[in-house]
Amino acid sequence: MSGKGAPELSVRNVGDLRVAVIASLWHDKVMDGLVDGALRALGELGIDEPTLLRVPGSFELPVVAKVLAGRGYDAIVALGVVIRGGTPHFEYVCQGVTQGLVQVSVETGVPVGFGVLTCDTEEQALDRAGLDGSREDKGHEAVTAAVATAATLRSVSEPWR
Repeated sequence: MSGKGAPELSVRNVGDLRVAVIASLWHDKVMDGLVDGALRALGELGIDEPTLLRVPGSFELPVVAKVLAGRGYDAIVALGVVIRGGTPHFEYVCQGVTQGLVQVSVETGVPVGFGVLTCDTEEQALDRAGLDGSREDKGHEAVTAAVATAATLRSVSEPWR
């Protein structure tokens, strides 16, 4: 299970952060779980008015993340799912999305929570989607990671007192 060894993150005083969630439309049941987990995590953190945008597929996540990073968001969360098929399409999409989101984060300094599931089967995706019976909640985890990173960046950008 990939969740083994995950850190326990304690994030406080982040209710004023501007956070956007971008979610693909493919595999609606999995995506419903990821989006629900992300919104629940934001609510638990006191971020009551996040922006939620939907895009056709995972491949479109980086371009929207790049635009939002330039519009004053403190953190962005990208949610999607790519399920392996019988062609190299899986590898191309996964690599492109991953590299694109990393590039956005590094170039802009805006943390991008990576909630893109790259699975061999739909069952694996459902097990990570945060649904009833799922072993993991990757939407929730992606929000927590992005917001914790934004809080860290804010702490080093504020002047020392």
